[in-house]
Amino acid sequence: MEATLHTVNGDPVLRLERRLAHPPAKVWRAVTDPTEMAHWFPASVEAEQRPGAAMRFSFPGDDEVTHGEVMEVDPPKVYMFRWGHDVLRIELIPEGEGCLLVFTHTLGGGATGRLGAGRTAAGWDTCLAAMLARLDGRDAPEERDPLGPMEHYIEAFGLAEGTVTRTGDGFELAFAHDMVWRSAERIWAQVVGQAPGEVLERDEPRLLVCALSHDGLPAGTVRWEIVSDPELGVRVERVQTVPASLASLVPALLSGGQVGQELLFAAVMGDPGRPWPQERYERLVKQYSS
Repeated sequence: MEATLHTVNGDPVLRLERRLAHPPAKVWRAVTDPTEMAHWFPASVEAEQRPGAAMRFSFPGDDEVTHGEVMEVDPPKVYMFRWGHDVLRIELIPEGEGCLLVFTHTLGGGATGRLGAGRTAAGWDTCLAAMLARLDGRDAPEERDPLGPMEHYIEAFGLAEGTVTRTGDGFELAFAHDMVWRSAERIWAQVVGQAPGEVLERDEPRLLVCALSHDGLPAGTVRWEIVSDPELGVRVERVQTVPASLASLVPALLSGGQVGQELLFAAVMGDPGRPWPQERYERLVKQYSS
């Protein structure tokens, strides 16, 4: 079953469910014992199984430690803890001889944290597959290229869609796209490759502003900003201004902006040179026109 994205009390929450052919007591150890969690959880975990206990999360080869806290322990039903700004809750519901695992991840960082829901959902799919293999006594599945699963969830959750704001003299079209943890320099090289027209402002590797034209006349500007957040990842914010005289082009410009951001993401993630997806562009034009 695929992950779903919800909003609970204003926070983005991922929900994943797995039906397991194992009793809650067996699964409980897999999801709470740090020794067992090492087989599927993305970070090394240090913790005592009591509410209020401090937790430490670390990654191999990285000296940085993220802190957390055990929030709820109800064996063998509920385990909830904070990991940095995020909250994870694991619930085991008996079903016959097995159980239903309900895994929720409340993403910290508000709207910015929500941008990372696509990569996070894809990552948990991989992690839970490894946990299931461990429970079944099998080898963990080979990891596949994460780009496709991330793109799938970004599309399913509508994370790449643009917004329109009326301004005094036209419109502002805004997009923000998660770039995982790729370096600003790597992203900059791809942004420069998309740049049209005259460069108005350039601050490598953070900011690029270009002039736009339509039928030989000025048609606003497009601005890319690469934002690196040590806790929430790296994102590209793209803002395009459109004069009021070109209002009829807004759906097409939104579509082009979204496709451009998607192609930028693919290139940054290692798949450059994709052809322009004309059919997708046309579907987006219909979507933004409705």
